[in-house]
Amino acid sequence: MIEKQHKIKEEETAVLVGVIQKEQTQEQVYEYLDELAFLAETAGAQTVRKFTQKLPHPDSRTFVGKGKLEEIKEYVSGKKIDLVIFDDELTGSQITNIEKELGVKTIDRSDLILDIFARRARTAQAKVQVELAQYQYLLPRLKGMWKHLERQGGGIGTRGPGETEIETDRRIVKDKISLLRKRLGEIDKQSFTQRKERGELIRVSLVGYTNVGKSTLMNLLSKSEVFAENKLFATLDTTTRKLVFENTPFLLSDTVGFIRKLPHHLVESFKSTLDEVREADILLHVVDVSHPQYEDQIGVVNKTLQELKAFEKPILTIFNKMDLYEEKTFDEWLEDEVKQEILLELREKWERATDHNCVFVSALERKNIDALRELILNKVRDMYQVRYPYKTVHF
Repeated sequence: MIEKQHKIKEEETAVLVGVIQKEQTQEQVYEYLDELAFLAETAGAQTVRKFTQKLPHPDSRTFVGKGKLEEIKEYVSGKKIDLVIFDDELTGSQITNIEKELGVKTIDRSDLILDIFARRARTAQAKVQVELAQYQYLLPRLKGMWKHLERQGGGIGTRGPGETEIETDRRIVKDKISLLRKRLGEIDKQSFTQRKERGELIRVSLVGYTNVGKSTLMNLLSKSEVFAENKLFATLDTTTRKLVFENTPFLLSDTVGFIRKLPHHLVESFKSTLDEVREADILLHVVDVSHPQYEDQIGVVNKTLQELKAFEKPILTIFNKMDLYEEKTFDEWLEDEVKQEILLELREKWERATDHNCVFVSALERKNIDALRELILNKVRDMYQVRYPYKTVHF
């Protein structure tokens, strides 16, 4: 039977591999590998080397070309390298072929994200969602992954459904998936009932790329303690709080962060969690404006919202981490007048792009939070007028 393996090494060393495909630049792939390194760090691994190769399309047998695989093999040979992580999804046979050549445990980006989700899951719902996603990831790879799954010793990529006996086959995995879906369906019904019991209050949801500061903002606005740290996917479970701004009540929810190439099995499994986004009246899109690729991250979030059929909802964009933005953008010799011009240009650009539905804050330094509260309050009051046009709402 498939059993969960929770043994984790103190710190593993990793080599990262990315392929520069059509319509991608070398700079973009380097940026993607930086994010992959952050994911690896979140899972408990230290990146010691990154490899890239430009290919029109991935090699069907080993994803990278023969020469590049030899280069990676030469590097890992004789060194203490625990795993090789590919930035793109690998097939079971590719994993087997690569491991045979390198003699090192090999996983892909999806496997790494699933590993992090397995570690971060706290509630029964999150645990079932992650386990379901892991089995769905495993199913098409069964044939080529027996050796990969039989590895003992734990470490990144082996948390969750790991295999201890070869008797586990497609039928058993499918039965497990069916059982987990049924269990998740029961949990979803309970969650739906809880959401219905919240009454007629306006619902507001925080959305955004992972690690942009949603939980920190949640803590600031609700004065509650929601787990927050500088790691990807710090929280998986939706947290909802009732807030009252100037006698106007509403519900504020913090949801799981989005990320580039989020495994579709996870999106599928976390549908119930993402229902908070679908059923929200107003979305607060939090952006880490200090990140060099923040515009790409906005694109990823917007695309995910479109997939969730939630993009047409009223959205207030919150550009967070302005303190870090200024630190990275301004040097000590820059005149104050020039600094103000740069900030004004940034603000005007996004006011045009969002039709003035944006605000610039620093949650960490609590800068401009009052302006944020006022904007949220105005949005909520407007929504009450839309929701109950023929009813005078008294608070």
